[in-house]
Amino acid sequence: MTTIRLTTKINASIKNVFDRSRDIDFHKKSASQTQEKVIGGITSGLINKGETVTWRGKHLGLWLTHQSLITELKSPSYFVDEMITGNFKNFKHEHYFKELGNTTVMTDVLTYKVPFGFIGEIFDYLFIKRHLTRFLKVRNHSIKNSFI
Repeated sequence: MTTIRLTTKINASIKNVFDRSRDIDFHKKSASQTQEKVIGGITSGLINKGETVTWRGKHLGLWLTHQSLITELKSPSYFVDEMITGNFKNFKHEHYFKELGNTTVMTDVLTYKVPFGFIGEIFDYLFIKRHLTRFLKVRNHSIKNSFI
């Protein structure tokens, strides 16, 4: 299992940051570097508990499809998306939000397991973890800058 943990401070209300983080239309814009498109499930607006979205995007030079289900949601402090189908053995992205004065602290905890045993673990170490960390940092930077 690999875990990526990122914390981002955003000068906006917890409700606004929470909603921006689950906004399908905003994600399409913030993930333009991977040419992400929605090809199934909820195609726009705010995704909610029990709903799915299927993304297709170019990651590490390959066109990949990833379907997620929102398995938990407690507005405005927490939600979880988990892979239903995709290229990982498992993939769980927990989103935490905490308000501190006029600032919201957004914490991502992404836990996943790659396929292909030891070879997959090497590929994860060399490429996947770095790629996913960069992808999340770009997304979080986009969320933060959308409130400036």
